[in-house]
Amino acid sequence: MARTTPHDPAAPRLAALASLLADETRASFCLALLDGRAWTAGELARSAGVAASTASEHLGKLVAGGLLAEERQGRHRYVRLADGRTAQLVEELAAHARPGARAPVRTLREAGLQQALARGRTCYDHLAGRLGVLVTDAMTGRGLLRQDTGFALTEDGLEWFAALSVPLGTASRRPLARGCLDWTERRPHLAGTSGAALCRHVLDAGWCERVGSGRAVRVTPVGLGAFSEHLGIEPADLTAS
Repeated sequence: MARTTPHDPAAPRLAALASLLADETRASFCLALLDGRAWTAGELARSAGVAASTASEHLGKLVAGGLLAEERQGRHRYVRLADGRTAQLVEELAAHARPGARAPVRTLREAGLQQALARGRTCYDHLAGRLGVLVTDAMTGRGLLRQDTGFALTEDGLEWFAALSVPLGTASRRPLARGCLDWTERRPHLAGTSGAALCRHVLDAGWCERVGSGRAVRVTPVGLGAFSEHLGIEPADLTAS
């Protein structure tokens, strides 16, 4: 009689997780929620081009599976990614997906959106796209960030944040700095507590502004000067197509 291979108890949980993201609509919802904000079911339905009833069914599965968290304000129901670890999982899976497997661009609007996301976007709560990588490289080049033994802020980096009056919230259980693989640049950008703090600062200070209601961000005229002054990034690099 043939012996059976011992069953790994993690296998059913891994299969269940994979099945949640194996549906294109649910994957679309998770990618949209990488902007770090809470969305209504109707907003997600419109973004994915599905009926409200279809969206509700998929959202129920994502909430039950632990990938999304639900919030209610009065009669309104909102959902967001469950936490930073979930956002990291979604972003890294997107980074590992082969570019050739993506659906072809069908309209000028889709092409414009893809270009905007590639130039600059939020990845949950930190900067991503070409902008995120430019900032990460500039910080590394100036000795504010180390990447040789994993991501870590240097003493100069800590002083740089303090000079900008950007609190890092070092009591958080999240790592102060970690690398997040960028799915368009295929290189790491800065995440962790410091990445989130920097993203909040550039948006609050007006260095960047959101493009429409999605994840894309663009550098403002104020930001062109600020990124040049504080990180030595040339304005032409920030505005290149």
